[in-house]
Amino acid sequence: MLAIFKKEINSFFASPIGYLVIAIFLVLNGLFLWLFKGEFNILDYGFADVSSFFLLAPWILIFLIPAVTMRSFSDEKKQGTLELLLTKPISHSNIVLGKYFGAFVLILFALLPTLIYVYTIYQLGNPVGNLDIGSTLGSYFGLLFLIAAYTAIGIFTSTLSDNQIVAFITSVFICFVFYIGFEGIADFMSSNFIEQLGMSIHFKSMSRGVLDTRDIIYFLSVTILFLMLTKFNINKEKK
Repeated sequence: MLAIFKKEINSFFASPIGYLVIAIFLVLNGLFLWLFKGEFNILDYGFADVSSFFLLAPWILIFLIPAVTMRSFSDEKKQGTLELLLTKPISHSNIVLGKYFGAFVLILFALLPTLIYVYTIYQLGNPVGNLDIGSTLGSYFGLLFLIAAYTAIGIFTSTLSDNQIVAFITSVFICFVFYIGFEGIADFMSSNFIEQLGMSIHFKSMSRGVLDTRDIIYFLSVTILFLMLTKFNINKEKK
């Protein structure tokens, strides 16, 4: 798994892809949070709060993570190297996990500089330090679990086709359905159970600063489910 992980990280940063992903994530967040007028602008909001970032980030990641993961297996299939990879003395689980953690760590690299936002707002508060640290930490934990689930979905969709665009669109659609789609269906049907199937309600729950085991189990379940589906598709490729 470690060899696959290193290969993925090196491939991201040996080309402009890794740097481009980090730059796009930071530029988009920076523009909406600090420059563009609107509901996400922190300075217009008037409170020492980073909630705008955690409202915006899941929507940017819905497009950014599929752009990172779309090449994971689809590129291998297109170049005909997947069959060669599957014959290596490494388990299919390790292949999947290596590619998964490679993409996951890249997104973490993009997330780390956003701590500057927290520090800036911490300093801008009146008095200095007037920031809800518990809620902020909870929101970051929620974002980590959300990234984990998005990445698993993206890795899975990359096994469905050798066309990266198809993998990207499919991943965006599934992430969208899981993040907000179930909530929309629940509102229409007045069903609390369906709402619990969506990521949004669990992410918002963690953003309050309370780490409920039900929310953690939900995100882990979604992540593991799509990783298992990925392994299943890879097993079919070998046959």
